Amino acid sequence: MRKIRKTFLYLLMIAILTIQVYPIFWIFMTSLKTTEEVQKGSTFALPAAFNIHNYIRAVETSNLGLYFKNSIIVLLVTITALVLFSSTAAFALEKMRFRMNQWVLSFFLLGITIPIHVTLIPLFQIYRNSHLLNTYWALIVPQIGFNLPLSIYLFITFYKFVPDTIMEAAAIDGASIWRIFINIMLPMSKNCIITVVTMNTIFIWNEFVFANTFISDSKLKTIPIGLFDYIGAKGMVDWGATFSAISIFLLPVLIVYFLLNKGIIAGMTAGAVKE
Repeated sequence: MRKIRKTFLYLLMIAILTIQVYPIFWIFMTSLKTTEEVQKGSTFALPAAFNIHNYIRAVETSNLGLYFKNSIIVLLVTITALVLFSSTAAFALEKMRFRMNQWVLSFFLLGITIPIHVTLIPLFQIYRNSHLLNTYWALIVPQIGFNLPLSIYLFITFYKFVPDTIMEAAAIDGASIWRIFINIMLPMSKNCIITVVTMNTIFIWNEFVFANTFISDSKLKTIPIGLFDYIGAKGMVDWGATFSAISIFLLPVLIVYFLLNKGIIAGMTAGAVKE
């Protein structure tokens, strides 16, 4: 029975892994096909030849470098603000207990329940009146706001398992509250920071709705919006260049995930403090 269960478990893991990995493999394989192969050939067939010209055409057809730069600027500023705001807010809510802190926490977590699309018209009007349309801030500010509640919740979940005695010992030694946070709490929450950074990097890098609504200047487009460049005047799509651009677009996220996956797992399962 043990062997049967073990075999079944392995088969289940292989099936789940195949379902997760195959779409990425299919995108990379399709990026090497010609447009005729994509349109007329079998969806699951391998490319007849490795057509590297698709990648060259993807770079030449669209201003991909500029879109990459815009996406990276938005990503770096948003991630930095998210880690700073969520870690400090969670520390204050969990460790610096004050009146109505549960109400404040509930107010933050309420943001998880608000659909993004409900806010588009009010945000558009606010940004138009504030002259923030077609600026990086039109993408950075809402992404900080919508990703902040879950980030705070992850930090609070970690801080709950940090004994108060650690802070008390540091306070007795004369450490200020900022010194306790910067020199003790932040280094201990390294895996939680990695989890927050990686999770939000995927969301921010793939963000489409805000960029499509608040950005019309081609110089400020991010990569998801820049993929429209491969659609011709008559609606004809250069599928080879499109899938090549998508492949280039996926690489940074895959690299970040594979480099930090151990930290992500440790951060999501953090529940004990090593002495």
